[in-house]
Amino acid sequence: MNDADRLAALERRVAALEKRSQVPPSVPDEEVFWALDGLLARVGDPGAVLITGHVTLPDGRVARWQESAGTADLLDGDWSQHVASLAALAHPARIRLLGEVLRGAATASDLTRIDGMGTSGQVYHHLRQLVAAGWLHTLGGGRYEVPVARVVPLLTTLLGARR
Repeated sequence: MNDADRLAALERRVAALEKRSQVPPSVPDEEVFWALDGLLARVGDPGAVLITGHVTLPDGRVARWQESAGTADLLDGDWSQHVASLAALAHPARIRLLGEVLRGAATASDLTRIDGMGTSGQVYHHLRQLVAAGWLHTLGGGRYEVPVARVVPLLTTLLGARR
């Protein structure tokens, strides 16, 4: 790659980073906080947390999901019971596998062909971890998919990790 090509590639990468970091255009608070306003109308202090979403996946499945929990219930709960589920997400290969599977159910064989994914044994190990934690389930023919009930929680977990 010559200097001009490297410079052009760098400029594209910088532009993409700048675009991702831009603050969205100013929107009136009543439009920005419509979900929060609905939550506030339903709960008092000390508050609650709500996650919700509507997703149409590339394979046509639709995930519509919402869950809320009171602040006191969350703060007083046993967080350690969620470690296995969160730990299953805490590996770059597993996150990558979930992203690939969300784009359409795939076989382990398909997933082993992804550049940099590792050996078939490593892929099967990661798939077993994700199935055990409930982030994936198996379909007939050795195919995997993210259960519809886990799509929005997965995406909101990733969204929260951006902060």
